[in-house]
Amino acid sequence: MAEQTKVALITGANRGIGFETAKQLGEKGVTVVLGARQLSTAEASAAKLKAAGIDAYGIQLEVTNSADRVAAAAYLEQKFGKLDILINNAGMTTADGLRNVTSQVSDEDLLAVFNTNLFAVVGLTRELLPLLKKSEGGRIVNLSSILASLSLHADPKSPIYASKIFAYDASKSALNAFTIHLAHELKGTAIKVNSAHPGWVKTEMGTSAAPMEIPDGAKTSVELALLGPEGPSGRFIHLGKELPW
Repeated sequence: MAEQTKVALITGANRGIGFETAKQLGEKGVTVVLGARQLSTAEASAAKLKAAGIDAYGIQLEVTNSADRVAAAAYLEQKFGKLDILINNAGMTTADGLRNVTSQVSDEDLLAVFNTNLFAVVGLTRELLPLLKKSEGGRIVNLSSILASLSLHADPKSPIYASKIFAYDASKSALNAFTIHLAHELKGTAIKVNSAHPGWVKTEMGTSAAPMEIPDGAKTSVELALLGPEGPSGRFIHLGKELPW
């Protein structure tokens, strides 16, 4: 592998937007490491990309498991000595999905969703920051959602006004806060941190009712992962356009 080749880690990369993001980055010459809950699943997904000529690897990475996060950092350190791109793609919502009712959300559901969508992202990013700092221009992409926008949720005229999924929405709003705070901390460094809204995409979570296909849903993550030195940091982006927090 050429020394200048970029290395990306994508969480939740065995299917959907995560897998497509790895595919698109790999097609652009990036070495991709696919994280998934099970090693066999991660390796099988990586094998599909390898068959297409992409430099891909699979690792076990259950993002809520601190031991897996530490092991992922050790693997990347040993194999590549750096990390150029971290895409925090793994996410979840409550089992009742769009039928979620704010006053009825259980403590268990809130904790589960926040563990995956926020606390695991913070923990993994913290673990990998030393490797990102070894990159000539590290990029962190946090997969958010337009449903995280407090401005749009509060506006009766907005397209998401009626779409209130409290546990999921609140976890992604908190994730956006992490993006803002980490970008400020890293201001003046070569690392850029942004939140991405992929769009409403036909995935297991998005359902078949979604208007966007998976390849389009990966575009924002890929664009933010490959930002040049003059690109934005601490922003909330969808297909090149900034969204309101």
